[in-house]
Amino acid sequence: MSVVNRTVSEDEDGIRLDRYFRRHYPHLTQGALQKLCRTGQIRVEGKRVEASTRLEPGQTVRVPPIPMAAKPARDVPRPLDEKLAREIRKMVVYQDKHVIVLNKPAGLAVQGGPGITKHIDMMLDGLREEDDPRPRLVHRIDKDTSGLLLLARTPGVAAKLAASFRGRDVKKIYWAVVVGRPDPLSGEIDQPLARLGAGPGSITVAADRKDADAQFARSVYEVLDSAARKFSWLELSPLTGRTHQLRVHCESLGTPILGDPKYGGAAAHPSGFTDRLHLHARMLDMPHPAGGRLTVSAELPPHMRETFRTLGFVPGTTPPPSRRGGQG
Repeated sequence: MSVVNRTVSEDEDGIRLDRYFRRHYPHLTQGALQKLCRTGQIRVEGKRVEASTRLEPGQTVRVPPIPMAAKPARDVPRPLDEKLAREIRKMVVYQDKHVIVLNKPAGLAVQGGPGITKHIDMMLDGLREEDDPRPRLVHRIDKDTSGLLLLARTPGVAAKLAASFRGRDVKKIYWAVVVGRPDPLSGEIDQPLARLGAGPGSITVAADRKDADAQFARSVYEVLDSAARKFSWLELSPLTGRTHQLRVHCESLGTPILGDPKYGGAAAHPSGFTDRLHLHARMLDMPHPAGGRLTVSAELPPHMRETFRTLGFVPGTTPPPSRRGGQG
């Protein structure tokens, strides 16, 4: 075995070095990779690097001799059940050669975990085109939340989109039905949050700013309609990305989200409505990886459409996807 010099491809723009190696040398452990970086055996453009270094197209990566491991049988991907493939393809509301946007139904988890036997991540092969890479999740939404979920077709696109999310250059709008009516009818919620516990039983709670575990959290809200002050239709935009942020922020206003199984207590479960979380990721306005901006909206799920009809809320038509500027 000898040293190999690999060239970073266009679709790997912005990918972290450790993810680059995970893609090309999946048997190399993170610990082994970090050791090769520390000892200078892995270099980029002849310079020492860390595992978190982000790569650019055209750069040369020095790869020392790495024994190729035989692929164990369990790593051989099983063909995706055609029923699941059809199911995820029906969720697609926008796609091009760079991104895919899904309208995820409520109750379907994005990734696996204890007790979860079906999730979006296991269905992604249904969106592959021939020999293209497997699409990658860019962000997550709660299992109980419906609406828009963004996927990248290549690792390079995933890195660009993840950077946009980290830089807060993505505008996210959610619709919710809450119990009660906030006062005032619009404003910003500046309420720090903290996580209690770990695993599936963990919860997010409002926290004092002085708490060591408190995380800065801000959301913007506006009442779009209300029914006799008993229920309201809110438009929500998270300015930060904390776990269960919108659900806890609505609870902190004294108006829990209708049907919330985790927050709001008994007040979130009045009779006469489908007892499911009424929170929907309605719109994404984001930089497109090929330039310009992409705006996509998602239809309401069936249980929220039913509640809108019951309360007399009129959502109007869902605008088609819009791509402004850019190429490709």
